[in-house]
Amino acid sequence: MSVYEKYIKDITKIGRSTMILGLIVSFLPPLVMTFGFGFNPGLGAILAGAISQISVSGAFYFSEPISYFPIVGRAGLYMGFLSGNLVNMRIPAAVSSLEGSGYESGTDEGAIMGTIGIGVSIWVGIVFLLVSVFAGQTLLANLPQSISRMLSLIIPALFGGVFGQFALKSPKSGVFALAVAFIMTKVVAIIPGKPSFIITLVSVFATIAFAKKQLIKKIDKEEA
Repeated sequence: MSVYEKYIKDITKIGRSTMILGLIVSFLPPLVMTFGFGFNPGLGAILAGAISQISVSGAFYFSEPISYFPIVGRAGLYMGFLSGNLVNMRIPAAVSSLEGSGYESGTDEGAIMGTIGIGVSIWVGIVFLLVSVFAGQTLLANLPQSISRMLSLIIPALFGGVFGQFALKSPKSGVFALAVAFIMTKVVAIIPGKPSFIITLVSVFATIAFAKKQLIKKIDKEEA
C-alpha cells in the first residue's frame, strides 16, 4: 500500500466519524427544543420545510460531490461539507491552491493541494468569524451605504472568478455551460413552481458530458 493510499484510508475513517458526529450535533438543537422545552412546529410544518429546502438545494447533493471531487479530493470534500461555505469559500481557496502550486486537478497531488487550501480557509474563516461576532455588527452598521451594497456582490464575484479560471482552460466548455444555464433559466421560468434546482442539475451534468466529449476528441487527435 502506497503512502497516498494509506492516507486516503485513514482520511476515510476520520471523515466518516466526523461527518456522523456533525450530523448528530446538527440535530441536537432541534431535539433539545422539542424534547427539552416542548417547542415543535409539528410534522406537517417539518415536512413542508424539508420539501421546500430539497426543491432548492436537492440537486447539490448530486452535483457538488461529483464536480468538486477532482479539485479537492476525498479529504477536501469531508472538510468542506462539514465546515460549510463550500462554494463561496472552500472551493475558491482550493482552486487558488491548485493555481499557485501548479498541479492539475484530478491528480493525487492536486487533491492534496486543494485539501490544504480548504484547511487554510477554514482556519482563516474561524478567525474572521470570531472577529465578526464580537465587532462585525458594529462595523457593518457604520459602513457607508455604497460599501454595503458592494458587499452583496462578493458571492457573484467569487462564482465568476472560479468559472473564469476553469473556462480559460476549456473555452468551449465555458461557453457551453453559460448557454445551457441561460436556456435552463428560461425553461424553469415557465415550469409551474419554478424548480430552480433543475438549472444546476442539468447545467452541471450536461457540461461534464460536453467536456468529456471534448477531452476524448483531443486524445483521439493526439493519438492519430
